[in-house]
Amino acid sequence: MEEKEFGINDIVEMKKQHPCGTNRWKIIRMGMDIRIKCEGCGHSVLIPRREFSRKMKKILVKHEG
Repeated sequence: MEEKEFGINDIVEMKKQHPCGTNRWKIIRMGMDIRIKCEGCGHSVLIPRREFSRKMKKILVKHEG
């Protein structure tokens, strides 16, 4: 399985949708854990990097900069 390339401020789609109905998440912090923020309701979640890589479906918007 290839390593997915993602960076801070990228908008990603996860395999499971958030209970608020949206499936757009913004990466707001990266390290051992990754903090993502729901674009719909603003709720943020901190998940381990390995788990994030497994649950991420695709990058919707790649942040330039």
